[in-house]
This record gives sequence, C-alpha cells and structure tokens, in this order.
Amino acid sequence: MADHHASVRWTRGAQPFTDARYSRAHVWSFDGGLTVPASASPAHVPLPLSDASAVDPEEAFVAALSSCHMLVFLHLAAKRGLRIDEYVDSPVGTVTLAAGRLTLTRVVLRPVVHLGVGTTVTEAELARLHHDAHEECFLAGAVRAEMVILPSQTSATRPRSLSGGR
Repeated sequence: MADHHASVRWTRGAQPFTDARYSRAHVWSFDGGLTVPASASPAHVPLPLSDASAVDPEEAFVAALSSCHMLVFLHLAAKRGLRIDEYVDSPVGTVTLAAGRLTLTRVVLRPVVHLGVGTTVTEAELARLHHDAHEECFLAGAVRAEMVILPSQTSATRPRSLSGGR
C-alpha cells in the first residue's frame, strides 16, 4: 500500500464570501514540489469567479485516468517486448445531470500508439493490450463512469492508423 499526498489551498482574500461571489481559484501542490493553479470549471462557475487558465478538477480527473491507462499500457508493452516510440491521447470526460446531480458519466480515451521500427502488432493484439491496461489501471477500477477506449497505432514502417482513427 502507498499513500499519495497533495495540498489544496484556497484563501478568501478581501472578498466578502457570504454573497457567494468569491473566487474559486486555488492552488494544488504536490510532494515533488510542483504547484499548479486550479479552479472550478468555467462550465460550472461563471467567469470571473472561476479561472479558465487553471486546471479544474474534472479535467485533472480525466487526465489522471488517461495517464494511469498509458502507464499500465507502456508497462505491458515493454514486458511483451514491443517498442513504443510515442503514445498520445486526447481524453474527453463528459459531465451530465444524472439522478438530479452533476456527474462525470463518461470518459473516452483515444490513444494513438506510435510503434518503433520493426515492431508490429495486430489490431486484436493492440485491443488486448488496451483491455489489459484498463483492467490493471487502479484508477479506472475506482470510477463508476463509463470508460471507452478507442485506440489506434502507427508504425515507423507502416504509418497509418489500423483502427480507422485520426
């Protein structure tokens, strides 16, 4: 078991607060020393009470799911002797009203895997790797949202997407 630590800090400043017109901007700090500006999403709290340039919890959660999937995928590919030169994803999380409350209901990952020279995998092998990565990603196992993975690949010897993606 491992503990993972972060610090989340918000300060009121000179705002009255009780009128609900306070800034939702805050700061995330991580144990490695990185500090990230954060805020409520402008989709849920209008500007200027939110900060569009900051990371919001919804997009951070979607990025964390994508990152977890990628790290497990790379681990499994390396164990199988596959050379991966690049992995790029543009995940999308959808927040909808469900059972009377806003809920992250769906996350779609669209990983594009760039294979190294001489590395080939079939669409079925690629799908299996992504399936196994999803099963082993502990973050994915902790969410109720539907997760869809639409992988594609390119190779140095055959630069095209095998699954019809971008």
